[in-house]
Amino acid sequence: MKSILHFLCFCLITVTAGAQNLAGSAADRESLDKATLAIRKAFAKGDAVSAAKLHHPDVVKYFGGKNVVTGRAELQNQLTNWFATTKVEFVENKVETTIFAGETAIQTVIFAIKSTPKKGGAPTIARGRAMVVYIKDKSSPTGWLSVREMAQAAPDQR
Repeated sequence: MKSILHFLCFCLITVTAGAQNLAGSAADRESLDKATLAIRKAFAKGDAVSAAKLHHPDVVKYFGGKNVVTGRAELQNQLTNWFATTKVEFVENKVETTIFAGETAIQTVIFAIKSTPKKGGAPTIARGRAMVVYIKDKSSPTGWLSVREMAQAAPDQR
């Protein structure tokens, strides 16, 4: 956990110390929007392979407590298992902030994921806030790969 906090502090110091355009170029904003949309579409299709390809091979996702996903292969395996029993779709994806620092983008979003059991049963909706670090990568189908993510419960909608 300390290493993630150090990494995020480093990112913020790097961003604020440089004379960079934190808003990013129009092309960067558009391509990042396409990348995040591609992830949501892969979830809606139940396509674990495509979703995993949008993440760095060494991705680390922190979902609270001991719920940590490490690496693209582990992510793909977890998504495959989830999609086998559940239809998953993002029903909310509100971008709160996005900053760009060279080949890196850091984005915070409020999201809601609707999970519907494939064998019947009531759907559930889980809301959260995530901070995702993306890096430009030519191996990505969209030009961006998610490399780190931290998620927590979203604030009340009031």
